Amino acid sequence: MADNTYETLTQLGGDGKLPATPDDAVLEAVANPHTDTDYLIRFTCPEFTSLCPVTGQPDFAHFVIDYLPTTHIVESKSLKLFLGAFRNHAAFHEDCTVGIAKRLEDAIGPKWLRIGGYWYPRGGIPIDVFYQTGPAPDGVWIPDQGVEPYRGRG
Repeated sequence: MADNTYETLTQLGGDGKLPATPDDAVLEAVANPHTDTDYLIRFTCPEFTSLCPVTGQPDFAHFVIDYLPTTHIVESKSLKLFLGAFRNHAAFHEDCTVGIAKRLEDAIGPKWLRIGGYWYPRGGIPIDVFYQTGPAPDGVWIPDQGVEPYRGRG
């Protein structure tokens, strides 16, 4: 019997061309195979880039995205292309971090979501931006995001 679970996916197995903008990116979802179980999914993006909206200079961040799915999970290639679409997108750190979280909420309706945006220094000051939908659910192991605070060379 053929499995039609993934026939609606348009990006998996495709050419991988980055969308021109985050707004053009499509976050695809697939059915959660374990809707009867609470579990954590983590995505780590250590090489996120965007542009400063004032200077046009590149900004770099390490993102950690944790979520507990309900009925759907995000398809990872679509997430990768969505995050990559920020490469030429001009926005402040806060807008990028919270905007990514809200797009994920809209796409998959997670039970709980947390994102840590660990931005590398700009003008000598690192900026970390955190977003969470609410208290972490009881009974689910949610490890530390594992990103050390920025120390510089000291």
